[in-house]
Amino acid sequence: MFSGIIERVGDVQSVSLRDRAMDVRIATHFTDLTEGESIATNGVCLTVTRFTPEGVADFHLSGETLARTALGDLVEGARVNLERAVSLNTRLSGHIVQGHVDAVGRLTHVAEAGESHHLRIFMPASLRRYVIEKGSITINGISLTVNEVHDDVCHDGQEGFEISLMIIPHTWTHTDLSTLAIGAKVNLEVDMMAKYVETLLRHTPEEELRYRGDAR
Repeated sequence: MFSGIIERVGDVQSVSLRDRAMDVRIATHFTDLTEGESIATNGVCLTVTRFTPEGVADFHLSGETLARTALGDLVEGARVNLERAVSLNTRLSGHIVQGHVDAVGRLTHVAEAGESHHLRIFMPASLRRYVIEKGSITINGISLTVNEVHDDVCHDGQEGFEISLMIIPHTWTHTDLSTLAIGAKVNLEVDMMAKYVETLLRHTPEEELRYRGDAR
């Protein structure tokens, strides 16, 4: 589990495609890694398969990961947002993030807004029911607040909606957002609490009894 508070911006050193999967080597700048630990990489929970004392780590990305995220676009020299898993004594400064990407969105607008930056992200229509104004959203692993929701937007023939985000200077300079060009793919994870609420509301009392084995 993660919080969406980026700890480091890593540098991709190499990318190797093989058998519809991909191996990535990243200079994480963490010097106390352990084999098998989880690191959210641009919002995707990945496992460290090998590492050096200098903090260079190897990750294996399956075909499933490549199909469901934007990590397949990584190239040598790219910068990625990194967060290690939270511990029991960690302050939850962002929100609960699983590192399980729900969909891939697109950056459609960037503009300066004083010292901050205003962004708009296109999201597929399937995620609309989970997104609310002033709610939490994870973009490339970053816990952000939705400023506005713009419905009925079509992008490259796909129906969906856009969200507006205001990025403060610290987030802009300490994540990969400042490196993204218009049209760039981004990994999206909605607030998982919304999914739980949807599931609870979907099931009738009779269904709940059946799930518990109490139906007569």
